[in-house]
Amino acid sequence: MGRSFYFVVLLYFLSSLSGCSGSSLNNPYPKGDEAKTILYSSFSQRPKHLDPAQSYSSNEITFTGQIYEPPFQYHYLKRPYSLIPLTAEDVPSPLYFDKDGTEITGADPAETVALSVYTIKIKPGIRYQPHPSFARDTEGKFLYHNLSDQALERIDTLSDFPKTGSRELRAEDYVYQIKRLAHPRIHSPIYGFMSEYIVELKDFGTQLREAQKKGAAFLDLRDFPLAGAEVVDQYTYRIKIHGKYPQFLYWLAMPFFAPVPYEVDRFYAQAGLAEKNITLDWYPVGTGPYMLTTNNPNLRMVLERNPNFHGEQYPMEGEPGDRAAGMLEDAGKPLPFIEKVVYSLEKEDIPIWNKFLQGYYDSSGISSDSFDQAVRISETGNTDLTEEMKSKGIRLLTSTAASTYYMGFNMLDPVVGGGHPSARKLRQAIAIAIDQEESISIFQNGRGMAMQGPLPPGIFGFKEGEAGINRRVYDWIDGKPKRLPITAARQLLAEAGYPQGRDEKTGQPLILHFDTTGTGPEAKATFDWLRKQFEKIQVQLVIRNTDYNRFQDKMLKGTAQIFQWGWNADYPDPENFLFLLYGPNAKAGKNGENAANYSNKEFDTLFDRMKNMENGPERQRIIDQMVEVVRRDVPWVSGFHPQRFGLFHAWYGNIKPNLMANNTLKYAKVDPHLRTQQQGQWNKAVWWPLWVGGMLLLLGTLPAIRSYRRKERGISEHSWQRNLQ
Repeated sequence: MGRSFYFVVLLYFLSSLSGCSGSSLNNPYPKGDEAKTILYSSFSQRPKHLDPAQSYSSNEITFTGQIYEPPFQYHYLKRPYSLIPLTAEDVPSPLYFDKDGTEITGADPAETVALSVYTIKIKPGIRYQPHPSFARDTEGKFLYHNLSDQALERIDTLSDFPKTGSRELRAEDYVYQIKRLAHPRIHSPIYGFMSEYIVELKDFGTQLREAQKKGAAFLDLRDFPLAGAEVVDQYTYRIKIHGKYPQFLYWLAMPFFAPVPYEVDRFYAQAGLAEKNITLDWYPVGTGPYMLTTNNPNLRMVLERNPNFHGEQYPMEGEPGDRAAGMLEDAGKPLPFIEKVVYSLEKEDIPIWNKFLQGYYDSSGISSDSFDQAVRISETGNTDLTEEMKSKGIRLLTSTAASTYYMGFNMLDPVVGGGHPSARKLRQAIAIAIDQEESISIFQNGRGMAMQGPLPPGIFGFKEGEAGINRRVYDWIDGKPKRLPITAARQLLAEAGYPQGRDEKTGQPLILHFDTTGTGPEAKATFDWLRKQFEKIQVQLVIRNTDYNRFQDKMLKGTAQIFQWGWNADYPDPENFLFLLYGPNAKAGKNGENAANYSNKEFDTLFDRMKNMENGPERQRIIDQMVEVVRRDVPWVSGFHPQRFGLFHAWYGNIKPNLMANNTLKYAKVDPHLRTQQQGQWNKAVWWPLWVGGMLLLLGTLPAIRSYRRKERGISEHSWQRNLQ
């Protein structure tokens, strides 16, 4: 071993380093995908249901919205939100009939309408994604509708079926899905509600339950007629609705009313498949732009472009400002732009945030931990990105959600509830005392709008600015709402019979109870803050913390006193929020969505008039009256509409918040070349520590090598001398 040994070791070490310098070592995705139009995102919880008759959660509609196609959808760019055709030829106007079957006009009073009939025509040529349920042999028989035990032994996942097929979308597929809402084995969350509207759907559910009791392994729903959903011809079907319910069209833009063909239902009903997770809940089948090709909820889920997608064009028009914002650059181009979407499982916020900053996720929300790093809020309340985010070309998009989170009173409670003036003034005093703006600043990082009434922005009936403020809680000063002084709350409390927070009859302090399931440090901070709000008017607040089941039981029995609740819009109509205060929808005793158990005859009468009206001045006038009644009675003491903050890299385009549409993935686009370039800049390997470490390691071995060589030399000399002897 001479000098050549050192050179060999050094060259090997240097070559190993140089071989790694061509790409980012921390890239979590397969090599070769850099140039592909792939969108990278994450999910934190496994979708429980991907069957459109059952799915109702936001983490599920992330997938179902891209796979299934109901007849209608929301225009991606226009505001206010408007329905447009998806698979349908147009958005139909219903025909109205009175109780005698005589056709009447939509201008007639809603109470005279006994029946509404919607006739929907779908576009020809739409085909389903490839799927084994459609596969046939040369004789036209289904290959996989009667699987033997032997065949099942060779099947573990859907991809184990060697052949797939497809067919054209038919009107009967939409009717079949409506019938599935009543299937006793499916337990659709909207069956009870829809059975009040769709003609004979309730009786249809009873009929299916009776058929199932007779032991039928599979119920072919084509054999069970439903008067409320009928096939007219191959491309036309008809839905009949009790009374007048204009909001029904919004339901027809949800996956609940997407098509499910008989073949798919029959295929998944076979014994032995459910045990292998081969079900519609696991492997959805649709006509949409994407299909689910990987469902591994412990690692990743993958959507890929549906090769049979019928095609669609990017919108040709939007609202003012969209063209200047670049939202119409792709007008008229075929959709979708992205060929694959990879969702990786992430259970914590920090890994998502770090991978976003490295460029390995294309978008990100903003958690409380990363808020200060991403966003700065000026003294005037304006929101902007930090310089770090701007330097990366990251964009911030904000929107106010069509949601309301509120603190409510149980109106059945003898202290805080009821319509007596003293109880009403007590609620009004508390409404002033609870500083909702401060709560939003502390606990939401400023991401919210204080509630002025039950309607959030973006919903017809909501009023902006001074015209929309709650004058019982706010003044309008210097162009913005300002909460009334605490002295006004104390005066109301005294008028309610509780001067300085004590019952004027007994002298006892007023003690109120807040029922909740919240636990942990964050909940404790919220409760401490809430107690201080009540202390402003010298009222004691006691937190009654229980488990979820106990809390739900209290709400159902009407024994809670003060609580927190929330609601996300199903569709963009004021009825979807105002029904939360409609007396017949009470939570206690009726299991409705009126969690406050609020009942006011004036409000209920106005609601009955308003709910089925078309949007217009008269409907607005009635809504204004309803909102004022609620402000006076205060069943909801405070609340806010959350604001959504989204961060998007420069290579992620065509992004406009749409709080109603759930199928917006097809409009998005990515620039993979810019992404790869940015990833390379942000993830450069730092090699000098390894070089230094390698040299030190090499130098550290020199004494041992010298010692070894001296020992070897000594042995060799000794052997040479012995040989001479």
